[in-house]
Amino acid sequence: MKNLIEIVDNDSFVVDLMYAGTKHNMTGRAIYAEIGLGNHAYVHEDLWEALQKLLPYLKSTNRKLKIYDAWRPVGAHRKLFELIPKDGFFIAEAEKSPHCRATAIDVALIDANGKELVYPTLVDAYNEKYAKEVQSGKLEGFFEYLKQASLDYYTKTMQEEITNREELYQLMLNIGLVPTPRRHEWWHYELPKARTEQYPVIDF
Repeated sequence: MKNLIEIVDNDSFVVDLMYAGTKHNMTGRAIYAEIGLGNHAYVHEDLWEALQKLLPYLKSTNRKLKIYDAWRPVGAHRKLFELIPKDGFFIAEAEKSPHCRATAIDVALIDANGKELVYPTLVDAYNEKYAKEVQSGKLEGFFEYLKQASLDYYTKTMQEEITNREELYQLMLNIGLVPTPRRHEWWHYELPKARTEQYPVIDF
């Protein structure tokens, strides 16, 4: 599709889209598999260009960037919002999501042994207990837990997790990306104009 570049597994990136399977998925539904996208991570060429600036750092530290989410078709977004129907996790209107414009990614760093660095939560604030609650329609507990995913969250008991979160934050800023406007998801980064008319929605 026009303007899209696929990220594939290599010496710098690992692709493991959470909505392509169910093992790390708050909704419990492999939505990307259901719609035929599968585990294929696409980003806008401008986002791809920004990610290339990470390569020297990743090579020098023997780390990789794990891609949990990238471009999201509109239909997939709508299905996800139906499963967690509360604005603040998925945007209510799919057309407003930078994922649907291929201008956002959800990521974490992994070390030389393929182990993910620790953060205040897992990506998407995945938690088995809250996933079961969410899938049964109970959202309150999860959204309270989601507060730990904020870039402003701090506790003395998570020094390593917060250090890793801040490292990722600085890396993304250095390559020209920004967090969500609400700063409530440490794993989410996007182009500065990701939500503007400069980048229209891309769909099947």
